Amino acid sequence: MADNTNSNKADSFQKQKNKEEMQKQLITFALMILFTIIAFVIVATGVMDAMFVIPIIIVLALVQVGFQLYYFMHMKDKGHDMPAVMMYGGIWAAVLTLAGLGVISWW
Repeated sequence: MADNTNSNKADSFQKQKNKEEMQKQLITFALMILFTIIAFVIVATGVMDAMFVIPIIIVLALVQVGFQLYYFMHMKDKGHDMPAVMMYGGIWAAVLTLAGLGVISWW
């Protein structure tokens, strides 16, 4: 009986893909921890005015949300089109609602 070399090549390819995916997830996790530490240090030390701290924390939070969606919830992978459409639709509805409430309140 001959060994199936195509199966061995496929297993090797899958192992390499899994290794690369794990590296990306670990790097993303480390960056998220770093962003959390940066936000904590900025607030805890009080080195900046609140006018600068709040936008910086919001930007760091948005970057972390992006990491969560694309790497840990696998939104970057194929076959996640419908969940992505639903999530982006919900985000769009929330933005429109907040914009409408903002216009009603301050105009």
